[in-house]
Amino acid sequence: MRLANGIVLDKEKTFGTLKFSALRHEVRAENDDGSTSDEITRRTYDLKCSVQERMIQVSIPADIPVKDYPYNAEVELVNPVADTVANANYRGVVVDWYIKADDIILKNKGGQAGNPQNHAPQGQPKK
Repeated sequence: MRLANGIVLDKEKTFGTLKFSALRHEVRAENDDGSTSDEITRRTYDLKCSVQERMIQVSIPADIPVKDYPYNAEVELVNPVADTVANANYRGVVVDWYIKADDIILKNKGGQAGNPQNHAPQGQPKK
């Protein structure tokens, strides 16, 4: 079970300052026989988060080029969303939360984000 569109996040209140750490792992598609294919579906990165006071993992689509920013470079998420995956078992339900974004971009020193490459806003407007 999944949330239909995830939960749209307020970047400043949820994350504060984000600093790049490293590529954590690449997720690959499965072949029909269950073996792992060479096709990468998404990449997950470790980011230091000032508000959460810990490392967070953020997944972005595989069609975005690999991020190789300097360690501790200040970054910004493009259209971050919190999403869930729920799995039922004999004791109830286990819910895993994760964060996904359209991209991770360097944050300029002038306070404006780098080129977001015309990403459209995600989610519904607040009422």
